[in-house]
Amino acid sequence: MKISDNHFVAIDYRLTLESGEEFDRSAEGSPLGFVTGTGSIIPGLEQALAGKSAGDSFQVTVEPEAGYGHVQKELLQAIPRNRFPADVEITPGMSFHARGPRGPVALTVVSADQEQVNVDLNHPLAGKRLTFDVKIHEVREPQFHEIPATASGCDCGPQEQSACGCAGGESSGSGGCGSSSRGGCSCG
Repeated sequence: MKISDNHFVAIDYRLTLESGEEFDRSAEGSPLGFVTGTGSIIPGLEQALAGKSAGDSFQVTVEPEAGYGHVQKELLQAIPRNRFPADVEITPGMSFHARGPRGPVALTVVSADQEQVNVDLNHPLAGKRLTFDVKIHEVREPQFHEIPATASGCDCGPQEQSACGCAGGESSGSGGCGSSSRGGCSCG
């Protein structure tokens, strides 16, 4: 079976940056599984998978516009120092998770002084060229519980999906997003 939209695909991958530094990889014996056409992976990698089959191996370089986008200057922000824990020394490179209006937000400290902390809200891989080494393990029709909630008609936001137990496409098994009720969403 060749990969196209709405197929379950399981891959082993290794992600390296232009410097050759390994940034991420699938865990040994635990391929990354996802359903194509649902926005589960970056567009450049999904495009490279199209038409391939189980057993295929390849390498693809993904430019920022087909990956995590370019760095957006408006996502570089200054936050008052008193919004951070008082007992923590804030240094460049530190990462924090905060709650934004649409759910969790990751931020990286660029610089800090006594009054403010300058942070970057861009994805850590924004603006970077990414190289993936991929081996495809499985291609098949997805089972219902593998289809992300947003692909099955649920239009809940991330916080509501998480409350239903279905963020990332996992079924709550109790009538919530992505469950067998398929006709709607009980997130509220």
